[in-house]
Order: sequence, then C-alpha cells, then structure tokens
Amino acid sequence: MKKKDIKILLVDDEADILEIVGYNLTQEGYQVFTAENGKEAIQKAKKHIPHLIIMDVMMPEMDGMEACENIRKLPELSHVIITFLTARSEDYSMVAGFDAGADDYITKPIKPKVLVSKVKALLRRLKDEAETANSETINLGNIIINREEYKIIKEDVEIILPRKEFELFYLLASKPGKVFKREEILDKVWGTEVVVGGRTIDVHIRKLREKIGEDLFKTIKGVGYKFEN
Repeated sequence: MKKKDIKILLVDDEADILEIVGYNLTQEGYQVFTAENGKEAIQKAKKHIPHLIIMDVMMPEMDGMEACENIRKLPELSHVIITFLTARSEDYSMVAGFDAGADDYITKPIKPKVLVSKVKALLRRLKDEAETANSETINLGNIIINREEYKIIKEDVEIILPRKEFELFYLLASKPGKVFKREEILDKVWGTEVVVGGRTIDVHIRKLREKIGEDLFKTIKGVGYKFEN
C-alpha cells in the first residue's frame, strides 16, 4: 500500500498538536484527517475509515477512552489501529487504554520525527498482515476462526473482536493445548516495536474469556497461557 493511500485520523483538543503532528504526517505523504473530541472522532472515523487513529485521552464532550470503546463496537472499524497520544503515562492509564481496545500508547511530549517513526512502525503491521493473511480456517468444533476475514463464529453466532484480541485468540487457538510463554505472546502479537507489560496480556485474556468462554483459556502461573476446547 502506498503512503498516499494510507489514511490517518488525528484526534486532539489542542490546536497546536493537530497542526504540528498533522503537518509532519502530511509531509510524509499520508492522508491526514483531524477531530477535536471523541464524538467528532467517531463521526470522522465512520466517514473516512482510517488505517490508523492517533487519539488524545483527555478531551471535552467525549474522552479518548470512551471514543475508542465506541469505535471498536463498529464492525467496519473494529480492526483499525488505534494508539493513544497523551501526557498520562501511569500504568493504570496504560492498562485502561488497552482495556478500551487501543493497540498502543504514546506519551507526550514526543518529537515529531520520533512520532513519525512510531507511526511507520505501527503501519508496518498492515503490510505484515497483508503478507501473512491466508484463507486458512481453524475449526474447533463449535468455534470457527477465519484469519483472512478476521471472523469468529461460535455456535452460528458471529463474534467481533478488536485486532489484538483476535490475534491473541488466533495464536492460542492455532495450537490447542500448547502453552505459549508471555514473551512469545508479546513477540508474535504485539511485535518488538511496541513496549507493553505483562498485564496487557492479562487484560486481553480477560476480554477473551468474557466474549469466547471462561474455561477455554488456561493460565499457567509463571509461564503463560494455553487454549483448551
């Protein structure tokens, strides 16, 4: 995919951030759209279907967390890459961000060139996924996982998962009974360009248990997780 075809939605209530970051991303050749709050972000996301959303957390009318949760509920936007760009760097804020459905968390202040590099790293996932996607379907009895379409069918009901939850589920379900170590999960699902903590995995596993089944995901204390159907 060429840069000119990649759409980025930048959401922040600070005009300076929109101008500076927007300018640098535009100079890189990306299509950049902007919004000043969460409500506007949802409207713009529906209209433009961006590949990446860079969003502040603390905003008027609707904050970034709520906006992210609402975006993830929309099937056409459930797999958009979302990263928060915020001055809040506390661990609980980061976990809350991932819990809301974000893929990454970037803290302010950050130099424009560094941010552009980070954006490139995030967008590389689009290329990687396009290259590795195939029509392989995992059939687990009453659960069918279609990697190419990012689709999960359980007992004839379609379940929509955010990008990282799907990738984590696909990884674990690809080898039922195998114990995946935390380091392996972080490497294969999040990649080496994203620094996240072990609690990020726990948050995503909790979400999968709520949506797919409490007893399907086993915790191996001190090691990692496995899927058992």
